[in-house]
Amino acid sequence: QRRSLAPSQLAKRKAGDEEEEEEEQEDWRPPTTRKRQKPASETESGECYRSPFRKPLAQLTNRPHCLDSSQHEAFIRSILSKPFKVPIPNYKGPLGLRALGIKRAGLRSPLHDPFEEGALVLYEPPLLSAHDQLKIDKDKAPVHVVVDPVLSRVLRPHQREGVKFLWDCVTSRRIPGSHGCIMADEMGLGKTLQCITLMWTLLRQSPDCKPEIEKAMVVSPSSLVRNWYNEVEKWLGGRIQPLAIDGGSKEEIDRKLVGFMNQRGLRVPSPILIISYETFRLHAEALQKGSVGLVICDEGHRLKNSENQTYQALNSLNTPRRVLISGTPIQNDLLEYFSLVHFVNSGILGTAQEFKRHFEIPILKGRDADASEAERHKGEERLKELISIVNRCLIRRTSDILSKYLPVKIEQVVCCRLTPLQAELYKNFLKQAKPVEELKEGKISVSSLSSITSLKKLCNHPALIHDKCVEEEEGFMGALDLFPAGYSTKSVEPQLSGKMLVLDYILAVTKSTSSDKVVLVSNYTQTLDLFEKLCRNRRYLYVRLDGTMSIKKRAKIVERFNSPSSPEFIFMLSSKAGGCGLNLIGANRLVMFDPDWNPANDEQAMARVWRDGQKKTCYIYRLLSTGTIEEKIFQRQTHKKALSSCVVDEEQDVERHFSLGELKELFTLNETTTSDTHDKIKCRRCVNGHQVRPPPEGSDCTSDLSQWNHCADKRGLQDSVLKAAWDAAVTFTFHHHSHEEQRGIP
Repeated sequence: QRRSLAPSQLAKRKAGDEEEEEEEQEDWRPPTTRKRQKPASETESGECYRSPFRKPLAQLTNRPHCLDSSQHEAFIRSILSKPFKVPIPNYKGPLGLRALGIKRAGLRSPLHDPFEEGALVLYEPPLLSAHDQLKIDKDKAPVHVVVDPVLSRVLRPHQREGVKFLWDCVTSRRIPGSHGCIMADEMGLGKTLQCITLMWTLLRQSPDCKPEIEKAMVVSPSSLVRNWYNEVEKWLGGRIQPLAIDGGSKEEIDRKLVGFMNQRGLRVPSPILIISYETFRLHAEALQKGSVGLVICDEGHRLKNSENQTYQALNSLNTPRRVLISGTPIQNDLLEYFSLVHFVNSGILGTAQEFKRHFEIPILKGRDADASEAERHKGEERLKELISIVNRCLIRRTSDILSKYLPVKIEQVVCCRLTPLQAELYKNFLKQAKPVEELKEGKISVSSLSSITSLKKLCNHPALIHDKCVEEEEGFMGALDLFPAGYSTKSVEPQLSGKMLVLDYILAVTKSTSSDKVVLVSNYTQTLDLFEKLCRNRRYLYVRLDGTMSIKKRAKIVERFNSPSSPEFIFMLSSKAGGCGLNLIGANRLVMFDPDWNPANDEQAMARVWRDGQKKTCYIYRLLSTGTIEEKIFQRQTHKKALSSCVVDEEQDVERHFSLGELKELFTLNETTTSDTHDKIKCRRCVNGHQVRPPPEGSDCTSDLSQWNHCADKRGLQDSVLKAAWDAAVTFTFHHHSHEEQRGIP
């Protein structure tokens, strides 16, 4: 017989045998109660299957009998007056009298531990005596400002110093009433990381125990918008969601910008806006309707002209905290430098007219090689005064710091002979165009500027001026007869250009003897076209970045080229489109094919390979056509960089190599020299191009010509690639800016 295993049935069986159980069940009757609805457990016959062991529910007797409202209110108050007790045995945690979910009372505390090992403390509250601590209002006591350990762990010593400087400036602790600064570190020192650290700190904390700012804006060249977004993601992970605008319709961009400006409160969803200069200028009206806590201008030397629309649009922003990033704050003249300082801290240098009268004119007169002793003395005094003012809001470290972290960099200026065809075309142009006669007081006219462009293209390759020869433009009449018979621009002929011939040798030797990759940089897209033809002829795999490429595609090809598994051998780069901010550490050799009037453009382009993440020795080749306008441009760069090193780098012993009068001699061709520049620097180490004594012990490597490390003929060359190219067209080599001495490498 199958028996029920229900608990009630088991209990019955334990009480006795089956007969006793049956008798007990017969005697038991459910208690009589008032009429009620028939429960579901009862059948139609009236039988009930409720267990006799279950007691009927009884009425609660501890419910208070509230006779009136006053008693009820008193009862509720007695309940609420009892403190909450955590239902955990022996729990002794702090509770206080506040309800759950509300911040407990007590002393305010910093967001991160200021006493942790390696903590970067930006602000430390003043020490108070025990008596003052009793009197101070605990709700207003300042707290430490400590950089997030996620960032402080990866900051190098010079970067920690830079973050502290930036924070002091934007919080008006360095210059009372001024909230701006210029981050003028040279390329590769981590300016982006320092500014990300500053933004994250300001967005999260302050001495008042609340965020210093609600929103921040980064304005950068269009090619760096995605790079900034990636850097924020890299260093902060998912802690913050920046808004990067790198494309879209006008309505879509306006909608995003209005949404960004309308964000309020302690927890802004997207507190960082990353936008390009071009997009900002077109949509400035939407950004000027509200306020932004901080604006960072990357590659800030774009703001050198206070008259352009971008400068005026940014200057009209409702934001006192302004950080300008530029590795090359002085590019052409001191007035441009004034514009940058005036943008971040208006008024500390006076008006533009006052600055020009008090600083610019005396300093430039003192820097001229023909200056009198009195002018030099006055110039030095004004220079010291300018430096003392600007250094309060400008921080500048040179790339020498990187020698501790990066491999050796060897920069070489290679002077290349013109080919016979180039020399004839060059002399023919100078005879016909007569550009010298059009130069008046050193100022370049429109026709003179056209002549300069024609000569620069001729130095690159005769193919670039072939169409002008066909049309017999001024300066090129009859020049078509000088070209070889059957010449066509459809194919590249390296032997017709001294620099192209050297480049061909450099690429061939590099490809056949190493796994190195090469970056080719030029100011002209026509020159990049020639590079493409050369690469197709030699079957080199390459990628090209110029102004025609979209912003999104630029980031993709850079990432692909930097991959070790990438098969591309050459990266072609237009210095105008992508010379700033790109990280091309996949290559360790860079060829600067032609110089630019602005030394900053060349410096920016040449810094693409010697950056964080580089593992190989870097070689920089600056190709110049001997005795031509390219050497004059290079000499003009030297004058500008000497000025920059005086004002920004505070170097007082920069030699005055060239007078302004000598810089007017643009349109000449010196066919008898091995290097016109080397002749003018009055090199004290060389005789007939051979180094006769080593550089002075302890001499510093700077970008000034007085500090060239080595002047060499073929016997002095240490680079195997240039040795192989020597017999082609190389006549002279300057070993420049080598960091071998600083690293102790022989």
